[in-house]
Amino acid sequence: MAPLVFFSGMMFALVLVFSSLSSAEMYKYVDEDGVIHLTNVPDSKCKLVLREEWVPLSQDSSFDRYDPLIRKATERHSVDYALVKAVIKAESNFNPLATSRTGAKGLMQLMPGLAKALQVNDPFHPEDNIEGGVRHLRYLLDSFKGNLHLALAAYNAGQDAVLRHNGVPPYQETQTFVQRVLQYFLNYGGELENPDPS
Repeated sequence: MAPLVFFSGMMFALVLVFSSLSSAEMYKYVDEDGVIHLTNVPDSKCKLVLREEWVPLSQDSSFDRYDPLIRKATERHSVDYALVKAVIKAESNFNPLATSRTGAKGLMQLMPGLAKALQVNDPFHPEDNIEGGVRHLRYLLDSFKGNLHLALAAYNAGQDAVLRHNGVPPYQETQTFVQRVLQYFLNYGGELENPDPS
């Protein structure tokens, strides 16, 4: 019984942490060994335990910390600054040491194979991570002829999944990711040229 009480306390602390973000969804599942896992990336085993409504972004200094690196990479690769900032906010909340349960790393959450292909030697190095992530985003935007919805879906689920489903895949995680990035994109001053995902 003690571990359950301990977890409840931990859960309360995590709720407080997540509640400080501008938007959050947290899911829980218990594995075969009885270990409790919390994640913001749900699958069929997960149960929603926390959802917050969208609120305006605060002017937290951490949101602006990487602006010079973002601007440098976006100017080099002709990608919208607001879009890259929105992807970073959605992927890592500006934490350069973020690691997902699937192994994605850094500000733009690059998977190890992708990081290697992009020649990002240290995905936890902010400048290298942003440079690699922006180059990948540029590639996806070109591949999907500038369709922002499809490029973002491919960033999350992979290009093959988007091609296979001939559109945004019917995965809750991917659909949530696309909508979340688009909301942040608008909050950061971006403009949607094509609101229709088709």
